[in-house]
Amino acid sequence: MSTTAAPASRSASGRGPAPSSAPLLKNFQRIRYTVLLPPLVPLVICAVVALRNPVGLIAYAQGASDWILVHFDWLFSWSCTAYLLLLAVVYVSPLGRTVIGGAGAERLLTPWRWFAITACTTIATGILFWGIAEPIYHLSAPPPAGEAEPAEFALSTLFLHWTLTPYAIYTVGGLLFALGFYSHGQPFSLSTLLRPVFGPRVHVRAGAIVDALCLFALVAGMAAALGAGSLALSGGLSGYLGGAATGATPFRLAVIIGCIVAAFSVSAATGLQRGIRLLSNYNIIGFILLAAFVLLAGPLWETVQLAGRGLLDFADNFLARNLGIDPGIPAAWSHAWTSFYWANWYAWAPITALFLGRLARGYSVRRFIEVNLLFTSLFGAGWMVAFGGTALVLDGQSGGALTGALNAGGPEAVAYALLAQLPGLWFTALVFLVLIFLSYVTAADSNVSAMSALCMRDVGPHSAEAPVGMKLLWGITIGVTSWVLVSFAGLDGIRLISTLGGFPAMLLFLLGAVGLARLVWKSYRGGNNRAHQP
Repeated sequence: MSTTAAPASRSASGRGPAPSSAPLLKNFQRIRYTVLLPPLVPLVICAVVALRNPVGLIAYAQGASDWILVHFDWLFSWSCTAYLLLLAVVYVSPLGRTVIGGAGAERLLTPWRWFAITACTTIATGILFWGIAEPIYHLSAPPPAGEAEPAEFALSTLFLHWTLTPYAIYTVGGLLFALGFYSHGQPFSLSTLLRPVFGPRVHVRAGAIVDALCLFALVAGMAAALGAGSLALSGGLSGYLGGAATGATPFRLAVIIGCIVAAFSVSAATGLQRGIRLLSNYNIIGFILLAAFVLLAGPLWETVQLAGRGLLDFADNFLARNLGIDPGIPAAWSHAWTSFYWANWYAWAPITALFLGRLARGYSVRRFIEVNLLFTSLFGAGWMVAFGGTALVLDGQSGGALTGALNAGGPEAVAYALLAQLPGLWFTALVFLVLIFLSYVTAADSNVSAMSALCMRDVGPHSAEAPVGMKLLWGITIGVTSWVLVSFAGLDGIRLISTLGGFPAMLLFLLGAVGLARLVWKSYRGGNNRAHQP
């Protein structure tokens, strides 16, 4: 958001106006230092420790992560399941007819652009990296005893980790923020999620603390995603240029991460209506076209059959696996995969809630749930069938070629091994690399915009953009953190840091869900008289 300069004064020579520092000083005065500094300082310390003692950092993070998962994995699982039930109740309640911002509120985006931005900013590089590598992991090492055959289980697990359950987290937080920000005039702060429970005093007593904790959680999650994306780009470039998809050196990772950070910083500086909108539109079209090509060029019939069996296994075991009580899945496996995913989604959720809530003005609560929960889940499921299902079938038909690539080159090598089984490798590999780049840039763009706005004092419904300098600060912080962790602590390091970031976010969302339940109760008691379905 630009500021208005004070009237220029005459220079000492009297020959013209002297440069005024008023806009710069005004921006410094707008900063919420109690939100900015608490997450920034420990992130810098963490990066320094990773440089000097990566083994010690991983050991410490592993211990803290294990403690959280041993004691609270049940809370991760049960809370996510509870959100699905809560959203179903909201959808059919009188609150579901409420228009966010009031009956006459002007929409920021068309329905298509709304969906495109939502899908691209929530999925990021995850489906490009883990959507192909994860099923091959499950194929080679599925849980023992009583589960479906490995390929069915692998695809069913993808549906579990990438469709309804995680999107319920985003939808609950985004809906709470949208209602508070647009319909009840609450500040651009994560404490807005807590107002239905604690009242308006929560902004004074807990606002800065909540915002600072969630900023740390998000940077951890974004560093993990950027690390995964940089590894995928490094492996893809190696394969594309004719070498093995291995050997991600710190220098190569620095160049890749630097390019991504520069791109999303420039895009974030242009604001929601330009950079993010254009990037997401190109990105979603690229996703759809590439997924359609992989599905049609691969073993289509076998993939469709596998998808049907995987969907049935997903439906039959949804509740038990969602709650972490499936007797055929050991606790260690659940901690390493499902609980990690819930923590990772939670780490992104607070800032994502701010961004998704900003997009929703003028749409009904029911439409918000449809776009953010149902449509995005269907999109994710389609991608998992196209890429994950095709990868599983081709691995079986090729005698384990993709499993061999995973063992030899790591998860970043699997996507290239998949595309090598299909026609047009030179072109499809290039498209895949471009999508990896665009997908993280789009997601980081949106989150950096929300993070930066969170650090400013005067952001409101009609002025939700922070200064460019704040966006650059967070962009550089995320890039440096990710590079240090992925270069010197590896993918395990950023996975663990992501888990630690998700724990405080989960506590925030649990309280927020209680507030959303209270809003539903009030709507049934007649406290919501502005209901309107557009």
